Order: sequence, then structure tokens, then C-alpha cells
Amino acid sequence: MIMPSFRTLRTKFIAENPQIIAEDVDFVLAERQNLTPSQYHLQLDQDLPKEQLTQIKKDLNKLHKGMSPQYIVGHAWFLGYSIDVHPGVLIPRFETEELVTWALDYLKDNSKVLDLGTGSGAITVALAKKAECKNINNIVYYASDITDSALRQSEENFLKFNLNDIITRKADVLIGLEKFDLIISNPPYIKNSEKDLMDQNVIKNEPEEALFAGADGLDFYRRFVKQVPKHLNKDGHFFLEFGFSQKDLLAELFAKELPEFTIEFKNDLAGKPRMVHGRWK
Repeated sequence: MIMPSFRTLRTKFIAENPQIIAEDVDFVLAERQNLTPSQYHLQLDQDLPKEQLTQIKKDLNKLHKGMSPQYIVGHAWFLGYSIDVHPGVLIPRFETEELVTWALDYLKDNSKVLDLGTGSGAITVALAKKAECKNINNIVYYASDITDSALRQSEENFLKFNLNDIITRKADVLIGLEKFDLIISNPPYIKNSEKDLMDQNVIKNEPEEALFAGADGLDFYRRFVKQVPKHLNKDGHFFLEFGFSQKDLLAELFAKELPEFTIEFKNDLAGKPRMVHGRWK
């Protein structure tokens, strides 16, 4: 049996499935072979391993049916860490890496940290591992979510990275939680009306409660600003992600509801406002 090359299989599949972006095909092919992007591109003209052909065909069939590539291979990359993900749990986004990197600049020894709406646990994993690298010590991490499935997934990832002391809590925003030195969250912020404009793979695979937040996408933030003063220590900080068109509305909301806080917005690497940092004045 003559085995096709990566390039031959890739080209044929993309031609037959123009609705699927090439990057998703490349991700599945490379990850299934445990290849880095550079290794994968160097091996595009090599024949596929015979023992892998059946699995790769199954993977591409799932991609054809609309499954997200990260769910197909069972993980997503986040700040260099392989985070296990399964359908029903939000796939961590590259944009959130910038939020974590920003928060790390304010993380200190002996802090109590909350990853609010932890999902897969990616933020907590990245914070904890990066803090170790920066020799930031004695951090107590909490990870909360509203769904049991997300908490189970996050706990699996914490065990995967030997983070055995993470405290998980089932909570709706901050209700029932204690006070923290740092709160970080990538909350739901998509308008309900934008559902039809989104990638159907996202709609089909990822949990709606982690994506959508009312008519203007600000439902979470309205609840958060009411609750956060009672849950943030006096020298504490919060870091939140938001949609690039929501800065002005959020600035107005924070000015009205959190006048005792200093609020700072930050653009992502694409130059769009995507993150906010709040701290007591």
C-alpha cells in the first residue's frame, strides 16, 4: 500500500472541505504526530506512518463534521502548557495568555488568588507554573466555576501538572466565596445577538454559559462590580477580559459602580482594547 504524504492528504482534504480553515487541519495533523509546527512543516512531504493513517482519517472525519480541532486531539496549548479539553468546556484562547501575563506582574508572595470561571483550569495552571518559574512563593490558588463538568476538567488538569493544592469551588460569580488578593477571569462577554455571526464550530461544541452574557454582553460585569468590593482585599487587584467593542460601556460601568477603584484598560497585541485591571485607590 502506497502511503500518502502529509501534504497530499492535507491538500485533498482542504479542497473537499473549503469551509474548514487550513490552520485547523495543520493543528490536528501535527498534534496527532506530536510534532511542533516547524517539525510538521519540514515533514509535509514525508509519507504518513502506516499505523497512524486510520487514526488520522478518523480525526479528519470529525473535523469534517464540525468538531473543534482541540477537542479532536484532546488538548489545547496555553502559554506553552498542554491543557486537556473535552466538549462542554471552553477552549482556552491565545488572547487570554496576555491577561495572565499582565496579572503575573502583580502577583506577590503569600497571595490568595481566584481564577473565576476557571473552565479547563488553563489560567490557574499557567499562573501557578509561571509563578514557580519567577520564584513567587506561598500562593494559595482557588478555581471556581458554575458547572460541575468544568470543575472536573480543571481538576484533571491540576493533577496533570502536579498542582495538588488547588482549591475548587462551585460558585456563581463571587457569591459564597471569600476575599482574595488577586482575581482573574475570562468571563462570558458575547452578545446574544451575535450568536448567528460566530463560527458554528464554537456554537456547536463550546458551552453557551461560558460564551454569552445577555443583550449587550455585560451581564457578568454588572454582577461582578456589585460583588467585588466584598471579595477583594485592600491591596488587591482584579484582571478581566472583555470584547474589543465594550471598553466605553465598561469604563462607564466601573466609574459608576467602583469609584473607589483605579481602573486601567489595556490593548491586546492586535491593538484592540481587551483587558481591564482594577485595584483599590
